[in-house]
Amino acid sequence: MKHIVFYLDFVSPYAYLAFERLPVVLEGLSYAVTYRPVFLGPLLRQRGQKAPVDVPPKREWIYRQALWLARAHGVPMEMPALHPFDSLPLLRLALARAGDGTSNRFVTGAVLRHVWQGGGDPLAPDRLQALAQAVAPAHDPQDAQAKQLLRANTDEAAALGVFGVPTMVVDGRLFWGLDALPMLRDYLGGDAWFDGPGWTAAAHLPSGLH
Repeated sequence: MKHIVFYLDFVSPYAYLAFERLPVVLEGLSYAVTYRPVFLGPLLRQRGQKAPVDVPPKREWIYRQALWLARAHGVPMEMPALHPFDSLPLLRLALARAGDGTSNRFVTGAVLRHVWQGGGDPLAPDRLQALAQAVAPAHDPQDAQAKQLLRANTDEAAALGVFGVPTMVVDGRLFWGLDALPMLRDYLGGDAWFDGPGWTAAAHLPSGLH
C-alpha cells in the first residue's frame, strides 16, 4: 500500500476538484491518504512566486476553467461570494480537530464544500459558526497549537519542494495539480516509466536563461 500526503489550501479551486476526483481516479488501487493543510500565500512567497490570482487575466481564466472542469467531471461547484479570501480561519479550524497537523477526509471535505458549494461568503460569521459545529474541533482554532501546526505543515511542504496546491507526495515524488491525478495513478500502478530518464533527467536539464 502506498501512502499519499495531500497538501492543500482551501482557497484553491483545484484543491477542491482534486479532493473530489481522487477516489474516482485511483479506484481499484491500494493507497492511504493523509491530508495536510498549508497556507498557500507564505508557501508561494518562499519560492518567490506571485499568486496566480494576482494576475488579472489569469485570475479570470482560473475561475472559468475551474467551473468548466467541475461541470465536465460532474462535481458540484459554485464560486464563493469573494475570492481570493483569507483562508487562515478555515485552515486553523481544520487543524484543530486532530491536533497532529492532519485533517481527515470528513473534515477536509466539509471545509472544501463550505467554500466551493453554495456560493456564500466563506468567512461569514454565521457560516463559520455552522462549519465549526459540523467539524467539532477538539482544540481552539485560535490557540497557539493550531497556528504552530499550520506553520509546521507549510514549512514541511516547502522543504519537500512543494510550490503550489494541490500537491500529492508519494515516496518523495511530487505530483502537482488536478491534472496530475492520472500521472499519480500510473505511478501507483507501477508504471516502469517512473524509474527511467523521463522522471530523473528533468532535475538536471540546463536552463538557457540567466
